[in-house]
Amino acid sequence: MIEAKSLCKRYGSFTAVNDLSFTVEAGQVLGFLGPNGAGKSTTMKMLTGFLTPTSGTALINGIDVTENSVAACKHIGYLPEGAPSYGEMTVQQFLAFVARARLIDSREVAGHVAEAVEKLNLSAVLQQPIETLSKGFKRRVGLAQAIIHDPQILILDEPTDGLDPNQKHEVRRLIQDMARDKIIVISTHILEEVEAVCNRIIIISDGKLLADDTPHGLIARSRYHNAVSMVVAGAEKVASALSELPEVASAELRDGELTLFPAGESGLFEAVTAAISANQWEVLALRLEVGRLDEVFRSITRPEATR
Repeated sequence: MIEAKSLCKRYGSFTAVNDLSFTVEAGQVLGFLGPNGAGKSTTMKMLTGFLTPTSGTALINGIDVTENSVAACKHIGYLPEGAPSYGEMTVQQFLAFVARARLIDSREVAGHVAEAVEKLNLSAVLQQPIETLSKGFKRRVGLAQAIIHDPQILILDEPTDGLDPNQKHEVRRLIQDMARDKIIVISTHILEEVEAVCNRIIIISDGKLLADDTPHGLIARSRYHNAVSMVVAGAEKVASALSELPEVASAELRDGELTLFPAGESGLFEAVTAAISANQWEVLALRLEVGRLDEVFRSITRPEATR
């Protein structure tokens, strides 16, 4: 378990993280979201013992990071922002070095390196100096060093930054496979990634906790939740007609797409499709909206919402 207890980090008069508390348990993949400068990376550095909190603390499997960071870090695999490494080393040398630093038995180092290389598809660059690799391969090397000791907890700062779509898919699948018996915390700006792999989301801004929910729970807060969007001939006339339905709270026409917002919890889609059939409107596209995480994120983190 990870337990963050009233974590604060101040730099003079600037507060980067402000009284942040949460817990994460096994089997949870936590998406850690926030605007640039929200305090995400600072929080991760405090959880992993790289930064000492100004006040508060974090427990890793019951071990206080501020009192015994070395013991706590044995349980953690950490991919920092930018995936730092020793550029002059080859991939194989670097991973073997990390394995020894993690106190893996010398007889087992080669096996741990081979397993990490296979999981991250690094065999093609195994003998190349890291400084010669692309950004995507450097990120994969960073992920490999984070998992090389099979930690119970993974803390990953922008794990798919710089990866192409195929590589992102591979890393997301790896995260899903590892999530069965690990705690995984992911900081990312890619909302699609959060929806794909996370079963819980925390949103922070100005160092403060603003939301803690499941992806489904957050999406259900969207004004687009259960809305109906359509592309239809004569959209303005159709919008006027559909706005009269009791199931419609409001209508919005933008860039040729008509969106109808529900007045209640259900019944809008059925009412709209019945009206389409009755009026024989020429509909080119029609969909029931689940909700939009990006819209929820903006509504939660905009300055006026965080005061």
